[in-house]
Amino acid sequence: MRSFHSYNIDKLKDPQDASLYLTEAFSDFEKDHDVETFLKAIKDVTEAQGGIGALSKRTNLNRQNLYKVLSAKRHPKIETIGTILDGLGLRFQIIPKKYA
Repeated sequence: MRSFHSYNIDKLKDPQDASLYLTEAFSDFEKDHDVETFLKAIKDVTEAQGGIGALSKRTNLNRQNLYKVLSAKRHPKIETIGTILDGLGLRFQIIPKKYA
């Protein structure tokens, strides 16, 4: 039997599913300010799209720095998150709360 993690990673290969997953994770972050969970979601999408090595090549960010940024031991800069999302084929979107 396949694990949930394996199933989830397979689903996150689809850009639409990855987008929905990160949108939900960010929505949760807005409520509870749990950076670790949001960064874990980014790590899941990263894994689904080839891992840290592939992301490093797409973003020109050092692998070790990516590991540190996504480890939740520090709070990454918004520019870094933007670069990571770009490397994953995603972007930030700001919408009015009344439509969320």
